[in-house]
Amino acid sequence: MAESPVPASLVRRLIAETFGTYLLVFGVIGAALFFAPDNGALPVALAVGLAVLTGAYAVGSISGGHFNPAVTIGAAAAGRSRWADLLPYWIAQIIGGVLATLTFGLFGVLSGKSLDFGAVSNGYDAHSPLGFSLGSVLVAEIIATMLFVLIILGVTAAGSTTAGFAPLAIGLALTLVHLVMIPISNSSVNPARSIATAVLGGPDALAQLWVFLVAPLVGGLIAGFIYRPLFGAKS
Repeated sequence: MAESPVPASLVRRLIAETFGTYLLVFGVIGAALFFAPDNGALPVALAVGLAVLTGAYAVGSISGGHFNPAVTIGAAAAGRSRWADLLPYWIAQIIGGVLATLTFGLFGVLSGKSLDFGAVSNGYDAHSPLGFSLGSVLVAEIIATMLFVLIILGVTAAGSTTAGFAPLAIGLALTLVHLVMIPISNSSVNPARSIATAVLGGPDALAQLWVFLVAPLVGGLIAGFIYRPLFGAKS
């Protein structure tokens, strides 16, 4: 979430956010579809971490490298980005995520294979990998997103000792979060990612989608509001 010394135009920033979110969802959904059934959570966690790391290095200097509506709202609440950019960023992120899922849908159509997007969608109760309840998933998603956004705000703060390495720290943090959260909810912490898979995930994924819109946004908002009071950081 590094800031560009010369602010890019809104159009350039939105293109960067679309690209970065596409890359993130392409990585996490591809790994979940093709590796997770036989290899568990690790390939998915690594894929999403690498996607964020490489995306942030590639276009973070243009848009801040949010790739996640929860990060955008957290950055706004912390005074790192403009509230006026919130909705345009969210739209770009959702478009990027949905395009990535549609790419895999196209792969399936062209190859004649049926890809189970419901299995890689986020869910609770019967749609949680370990059967976690709605309440458990809500709390877990809020806490996980809050921690992730706090890490982002920390490593991108002015004077941070991780200058230049922030994308690496953020990618590793997202890998950590996914290793914990995949058994609970298939790990959202990103409404754009959840919308992307729910589009092709079937009625159950769509019915439970609200949880993965509300919880990450609440977690990001909490992180944004508490960062400066907790850590004494300057905006």
